[in-house]
Amino acid sequence: MVKEPVIWRHVGALDDIPRQRARTVATPHGAFVAFRTLDDRLIARDDRCPHKGGVMAQGIVHGPSVTCPLHSWVIDLADCKAMDPDEGCVEAIWLEERRILLGIGS
Repeated sequence: MVKEPVIWRHVGALDDIPRQRARTVATPHGAFVAFRTLDDRLIARDDRCPHKGGVMAQGIVHGPSVTCPLHSWVIDLADCKAMDPDEGCVEAIWLEERRILLGIGS
């Protein structure tokens, strides 16, 4: 099976997202969310909580983590894993300098 090349799509700039907030991007593969931390790191993830599918873009960003609004699971933005005592992880993606690029393809 031949994989499609990854196509990089510009979806905004770092400054489009206020610190400690998120921006959702719809794609043919589902929704993704970009979180901007207080120290200007940008971390992109699948927009679904690994627990019950809560919308992560509606969560609260605090330090290097985001708390799911549905059941208060805390997800570490560095490794995408739920913090103890919860388990699970979300998918990772994207960023080039201050431009947000989303890789779409397989």
